[in-house]
Amino acid sequence: MSAANPESIPPRAWDPGYLFRLWFGLSEPVSQTVYAASGFGLMILKYLVEAAVVFLFTYKSYFPWDFLNPLMSVRQKYFAAPAPEWLAWAFILWSLPFLWIAVSMSVRRSVDAGKNAWLGLWIFVPIVNLCMMIYFCLLGTDPNGPNLKARDSVVREPLIEHKLTSALLGIAASALICIAMVSLCVYLIQDYGGALFMGTPIIMGATSAYIYNRPYTRGVLSSIMVAELSIFLSGLILLLFAFEGIICLAMLLPIAGVMAILGALIGVMIATVQPQRTMTLLIPISLLPIVAGAENAFRDLPEYEVLTTIEIDAPPDKVWPNVVGFSDLDTPPSWYFQLGIAYPKRATIVGSGVGAVRHCEFSTGAFVEPITAWEQPTRLAFDVQSQPPPMHELSPYRHVHPPHLDGYLRCKRGEFRLIELDGQRTRLEGRTWYEYEIFPQSYWTLWTDRLIHSIHQRVLGHIKQLSESNSAIPSAKEST
Repeated sequence: MSAANPESIPPRAWDPGYLFRLWFGLSEPVSQTVYAASGFGLMILKYLVEAAVVFLFTYKSYFPWDFLNPLMSVRQKYFAAPAPEWLAWAFILWSLPFLWIAVSMSVRRSVDAGKNAWLGLWIFVPIVNLCMMIYFCLLGTDPNGPNLKARDSVVREPLIEHKLTSALLGIAASALICIAMVSLCVYLIQDYGGALFMGTPIIMGATSAYIYNRPYTRGVLSSIMVAELSIFLSGLILLLFAFEGIICLAMLLPIAGVMAILGALIGVMIATVQPQRTMTLLIPISLLPIVAGAENAFRDLPEYEVLTTIEIDAPPDKVWPNVVGFSDLDTPPSWYFQLGIAYPKRATIVGSGVGAVRHCEFSTGAFVEPITAWEQPTRLAFDVQSQPPPMHELSPYRHVHPPHLDGYLRCKRGEFRLIELDGQRTRLEGRTWYEYEIFPQSYWTLWTDRLIHSIHQRVLGHIKQLSESNSAIPSAKEST
């Protein structure tokens, strides 16, 4: 290697301006040493902070092998009670800057080493990402490689019609990627995974921004707008062609929008620091089926628990009959239930004791619940033998039934506990255990937990009203 000249020596590592450009910029060169120090140093920092936060709120030990485990469902246990509900959200938001730093530096490290910039996107692939970090640490700097600092001198095309054409081409390419991945993941391999909900928006954003900035660079803000527009229009296509309904697309929008921004920044960076043929887009696009297949082969399905409590001004023996079965709920459902999400209407029971069958009727059908524990008046437990769809999809069409409504959200069992309190009062606890085969679970279970809590609150509130008013239960049917 040739001797370094003063102009090639990077600023001091402790210079805040340099670190910001290095970690969050688009053009700062990334050498072997800088890449290794930043990559492994930030990884250690991230682990130590997360381990401390987990221990602070749950008193659980967050081990390094759990931190490195590519299965996000393994880490889900650290967000269960007694952890606060917002902790999982906080971890997702906390991880986004580290995700950008990893991808951005890997792309620039690849360019600095004279390799294809798209190679840096392999950092997204679990397990492979650690191998790629080591690979990039071993690669030397290519003295004949492109000058990343030269990006600001690229001539910008002033013609508006050329700009519009590039934007439309980028959006069209992104829409094709979206339709292809939905067809592959949902209808071919029947898998709702991270490759679909995280990887696809990133590649869509990168593709639209890359095409938009070719052959002339056009700025970061407008590139992000093109990427977000590609997400919105692709969602509209899925809605118009009855692939999906409005509710699920609305739930997907937050994570897809954030991932598209990340993709747009990647696309802008690659288009400006390493101009290349558009055909090289096949490199990142080919990652999606590979990741989807790997996800489908290695999958962990933990069981989640949702607990909701309420205090009732009545003793347990007065509350018990209303737990076993309750009359029609007169209270109008909340606005989000009226959009199509399933909500409880009444409960009846056939038989008495263990072996009896409870039917909890929802707006979409009935849960069939064989009783497994009958400890009157303190505990009623049941399995879920069958269940209705979790929602009726909101759509311009009369009937839309995407595959994820059948068997991907599986309620396994439930339980009511009645705890006697002073003053002839009762604390009523409602629990539901479920599995969710849609990934990333850390994101989707945040929605599911909140909806199940709302269902619990509707049922428990009705039981409280019946118990405190000593109402009869005309819908409950007990027979031998």
